[in-house]
Amino acid sequence: MSTHTTALDHDPLAHLMDRIESSDDAIAKAVQSTMLTPRFYTTDFKAMDRLDVSPVRAEWDTMMKEYEGDNNHDHFQRDAEFAEEVRTLMPQLSPEMRQEFLDFLISSLTSEFSGCILYNEIRKNISNPDIKQLMTYMARDESRHAGFLNQSLKDFNLGIDLGSLKRTKSYTYFKPKYIFYATYLSEKIGYARYITIFRQLERHPDKRFHPIFRWFERWCNDEFRHGESFALIMRAQPHLLQGLNKLWIRFFILAVYATMFVRDHSRPLLHEAMGLDSTRYDYEVFRITSQICRQVFPVEVDIDHPVFKACLERLLDLSKRNDLAKAQGGLLGKLKSAGLAVQAALTFGRLFLVPVKSQALPATVRCEPVW
Repeated sequence: MSTHTTALDHDPLAHLMDRIESSDDAIAKAVQSTMLTPRFYTTDFKAMDRLDVSPVRAEWDTMMKEYEGDNNHDHFQRDAEFAEEVRTLMPQLSPEMRQEFLDFLISSLTSEFSGCILYNEIRKNISNPDIKQLMTYMARDESRHAGFLNQSLKDFNLGIDLGSLKRTKSYTYFKPKYIFYATYLSEKIGYARYITIFRQLERHPDKRFHPIFRWFERWCNDEFRHGESFALIMRAQPHLLQGLNKLWIRFFILAVYATMFVRDHSRPLLHEAMGLDSTRYDYEVFRITSQICRQVFPVEVDIDHPVFKACLERLLDLSKRNDLAKAQGGLLGKLKSAGLAVQAALTFGRLFLVPVKSQALPATVRCEPVW
């Protein structure tokens, strides 16, 4: 099967099924909870309160000083050039491209706001001074990111009421260790995604179709630091990286990679506009993320294994067929969706059996955003 996805390969129903034309459509998109959409989380606050970071105290205190310094406090401001670029470039977007970009903005906003809510809720429900301080800083950062994205949605008259989103979107309970694995990966893969886009548009400024991409370099350094925070927490609780927990780490890496691969291939026009191929872009992001994760995860997924690649392609095909089944509706459509869900679960099971690479953890936990 070819790994190159073009606009002609893209399922035309994807845009017709879920068009975003109003603020109500935007919030309905954000509220959705599916395998491919960002979720809101809650956790065990008492367990969070018991966390001890004393084994990594020196590195922790250094990181807290970086948060306190707040080097991005003046970054998320729209300048006159931003407004002019929006006025000039946005009318040039095709209707299909507009839909993909709006989907990107809404998904990114929901993901950033999800972090803001989770970190704020942990902060309010614990007394542990180290974790409370960390959550305060990270909630601050994520709030800025979500607000900045919402301003770009407002350029399309599609701003989202974040208070309403907080009240109406469903929440998923995760144990703290699952929060650590998933959120660490989310923050690090967020860095890898943003820096890959930034570097591409830095080389090809003519392909920067929206000014928001000029903010991505300093923005993704926030994401990188957030990931560093969870790396320190996990290294300070070494049992989280041993024994059967290695299987959970493996599961979350694969789930995050597979979700990204399927979701990104629903936006081929977005990547083409930036001069990126969706598949090559995703594998570059996987590669960067895997390199970063060596700081804390004792196992690494072999992204070059032929079965890994075949399973991702299979999951993408099943997702497209599921979209068609949902569009068909009725009993037959539901039966098709159920059958496809079983096939997807079996494919993920096969993906889970791909051999992983084991590695010793470095003595120094922290690393620098040098990509």
